[in-house]
Amino acid sequence: MNAPRESVIITGITGQDGAYLTQLLLEKGYTVYGTYRRTSSVNFWRLEELGVASHPNLHLVEHDLTDLSASIRLLQKAEPTQIYNLAAQSFVGVSFDQPITTAEITGLGAVNLLEAIRIVNPKIRFYQASTSEMFGKVQEVPQVESTSFYPRSPYGVAKLYAHWMTINYRESYGIFGASGILFNHESPLRGKEFVTRKITDSAARISLGMSQLLELGNLDARRDWGFAKEYVEGMWRMLQADEPDSFVLATHRSETVRDFVAMAFKAVDIDLEWKGSAENEQGIDAATGKALVQVNPRFYRPSEVELLIGNPEKARKVLGWEANTSLEQLCRLMVDADLKRNQQGTSF
Repeated sequence: MNAPRESVIITGITGQDGAYLTQLLLEKGYTVYGTYRRTSSVNFWRLEELGVASHPNLHLVEHDLTDLSASIRLLQKAEPTQIYNLAAQSFVGVSFDQPITTAEITGLGAVNLLEAIRIVNPKIRFYQASTSEMFGKVQEVPQVESTSFYPRSPYGVAKLYAHWMTINYRESYGIFGASGILFNHESPLRGKEFVTRKITDSAARISLGMSQLLELGNLDARRDWGFAKEYVEGMWRMLQADEPDSFVLATHRSETVRDFVAMAFKAVDIDLEWKGSAENEQGIDAATGKALVQVNPRFYRPSEVELLIGNPEKARKVLGWEANTSLEQLCRLMVDADLKRNQQGTSF
C-alpha cells in the first residue's frame, strides 16, 4: 500500500513564485493546496502557462490571510506538513499608496499563519518569503543574513515584521520557521507592474512595431537579479534542512536598470546608445537614431534603496543551492516569451 501523499499549502499561488513552486512540488509528488485572494480579477494564467492549473493534485482555495479563524480552518482541512507563505501585497510602489493594506496582508497575514500552526499542529514546517527590500538603506555591501535591516518602503517594513515574527515563533514555540531573504528574482511569469517585465515586454512590442517608447524611472538603480524558477528550489530546500534558519538567496552580482534595458533590446537585435543624463537621459537606437527609451521622473520611488547585492554563501554551504542562470540568459528568456505572447495576442 502506498504511503499517503504529503500535503503542502502555498499562499499567494497566483504569483510568479507561487506558480513555479507549485510546479516543483507537484513534480515531487506533493498534494498542493494553493490559496488566492478574493478579487474582481482572480487570474490563474501563470499556472495555466506552466500546464499545472488543472493538475489532479492541485486544490485552489479562496482564502483571507487576515482572518485567523480562516487560517485555522485551512490547516485543519489540508493537514499540511509544510506551508510556504508567499502571499503579499508585493509591489513596492503600491505599498506607498496602500500602507495599511500592505501591513495587514504582508505583515499580519504571516502571523495569522504562525498562530494557526501553533494552535493546530506545531510540527508543520513554515517558510516565510522575506526580501532584500528589508535591507533598504544598506549598512554593508554585500548583504548577508546578519546584515542590519533598514527598510525604505511600507512593503519592506511589513516584510521585516513578518520576518522577525517567524524568528520569534521559532525561538518561543519551537516551530520550524525558515525565512528566505530573497533578492530580486525575475522570470517570464513576472507581472508587468515590475520593471524587468515592463522592459522585456516593451522591447518585444517595440521590435514588433506595436509600441514606440519605453519610459522608466531611475536607470542607475542597481539590483541583484536572479531566475525565480531556481529560487523556489531554494525555498523547498530550506524546509528540508535539519534546522530552521534564515538564508539569503541571491546571485552575488549587481547590475543597473540601464544594463537590463540594453540586454533586453539586444535580445531583439537593437543596439542602444545612451545620451543625456538624469531626467534627460535617452536610449537611442544606434541604427536609426530614434529614441526608444526615455527617463520619466513620474516613475521615481519616493525613497530608493541603495546597492542591493546578496552573498548566498550560507545557502550554498548548508543547502547546496546556488543561482546558475546569468542575467543575460534570463533577460532573453523573458523577451522570447513576450515576443511570443505579443505575436499571439495573449500577453498578460
